[in-house]
Amino acid sequence: MSQVLLNQSALCPVSELSVAVPWGEIRGKVWGPDHGNPVLCLHGWADNCGTFNTLVPLLPKECRYVAVDLAGHGRSSHRPPGALYAFPSYVMDVRRVVDALQWSKFSIIGHSMGDALYPEMVDAVVLLDSYGFLPTDQKEMPKLIRQGFEEMLLFEKTMEEKKRVYTYEKAVERLMSVNQTLSDRSAKILLERGLVQVEGGVVFSRDFRVNLKNIARISLEQSLELHSRITASVLVVLAESGLEKMFAENEEKKFTSVLLQAYRDKNHAVVTVPGDHHIHLNKPDVVAPVVSDFLYSSSHVTLTLLLILYLYCTIYTGLTLVLKTHSAGCLSGLMNYLKHFKR
Repeated sequence: MSQVLLNQSALCPVSELSVAVPWGEIRGKVWGPDHGNPVLCLHGWADNCGTFNTLVPLLPKECRYVAVDLAGHGRSSHRPPGALYAFPSYVMDVRRVVDALQWSKFSIIGHSMGDALYPEMVDAVVLLDSYGFLPTDQKEMPKLIRQGFEEMLLFEKTMEEKKRVYTYEKAVERLMSVNQTLSDRSAKILLERGLVQVEGGVVFSRDFRVNLKNIARISLEQSLELHSRITASVLVVLAESGLEKMFAENEEKKFTSVLLQAYRDKNHAVVTVPGDHHIHLNKPDVVAPVVSDFLYSSSHVTLTLLLILYLYCTIYTGLTLVLKTHSAGCLSGLMNYLKHFKR
């Protein structure tokens, strides 16, 4: 059985999360009341859960936000030697975390990397400058998969050496040079979980293997099939100078247009905000109102269903004591729910 540990400061509303996994632990952060509406926050490639530090405090206070450092990122354990960082493995990690938290239903806020496999568990999805299941041209798959294997073999032969040691200032420069959408403040936020102190300076905590070519690829047809299985409400928040601009003049553009239309065809919301790929971290006030309205509207759908259930109970109870008891139970459940959704 997975073990969940929470270490919370009495002076700080943020808790540190630790979930035991077979190779170590998945670490993360927790905001919000114990019984708040559960929201799982998943960071993008090569980031860590610090990417939500500035956004979550601006979102509905009634929710319970759990942001995790995916395996090999932040303070989470690296995968065992010889293991690859393929996207399906991250899904399995998320499943482990959700099981440990004993969540049966939750919402997701995902940035970049971050329902189709477990549609019954997810009631709302927010994609921050992300398209969801981004496909690959089938003709390119053999080359890319082979490249991933070759990079892994090269890493095992030559790269498993002592990590480069930086001064803190040089580490900030290094991160910003490869993530040019990060502000200085945002880079320092990510480095709170992205550095480890060693003799002579600091090293990056991230497993270098996360930089290797992803070998788990899907076609456009497979991507659309996965999209068709999503039953949750979806909000896609695109940044004007984010991935959409990056894909504007290359092969991915033909895929992203189809994926966005697939969201619209199912009446999901697709909005564009000014900013770049890390707009949610750099300027969270731009993103927070859109995400908050969506989370509130999703919770109000559930609230409406509870009201319908209560009305059903009260209308059809008659005057019998037994049915009155059931009605009172419905009302009690409704009142408990309302406690967590007061504005």
